[in-house]
Amino acid sequence: MLHFEDFPAGKRFDFKPVEVKADDVIAFAREFDPQPMHLSQEAGKESILGGLAASGWHTSALMMRALCDSYIHETASEGSPGVDSMEWKKAVLAGDTLSGSCTVIEARVSRSRPEIGIVKLRAVVTNQRGETVAICDYANMIRCHKAGDTA
Repeated sequence: MLHFEDFPAGKRFDFKPVEVKADDVIAFAREFDPQPMHLSQEAGKESILGGLAASGWHTSALMMRALCDSYIHETASEGSPGVDSMEWKKAVLAGDTLSGSCTVIEARVSRSRPEIGIVKLRAVVTNQRGETVAICDYANMIRCHKAGDTA
C-alpha cells in the first residue's frame, strides 16, 4: 500500500493503453453527452472533430480509470479535494488508443489534518500518435504512513 511518503515530486505513474471503441463512445454519449458528433460517425465527420468523437467527459472518465489502475487502487487514498484544470486538447476519435501518465508536481502534509498529505499531480493523456489529447491538474489526499511525516 502506497502512502503519502511514496509520492515525492517527480514520481511518475504510466497508464496502460486502452482502445476507444465506437460502441462505447455512443453508449457514453447517449447517457451523458448526447451531442450529434458523439452519437454517429456521419455527424462526427460533418463536425470540426472529423469523425465519431468521444465526449471530453468520456475522455476524462477514461483518464480517471487509468489513474485508478496506475496508482490509486494501491494507495491509501482519501479522495480528491478537486481539479484545478481539465483541458481537452485534441479530439479523441473512435479507434484511437489512449495512454499517458501522471506525475507528482508537489506534495505537502495538510496543516489541518497532519495524518493526510495533499499531493498535486498532472495527468497527460496521449493518443497512439503521441499527441496530447487531455491534461488534468488535480490533487489527491493520501494518508501518511506516520502522522506529520513529510515527503
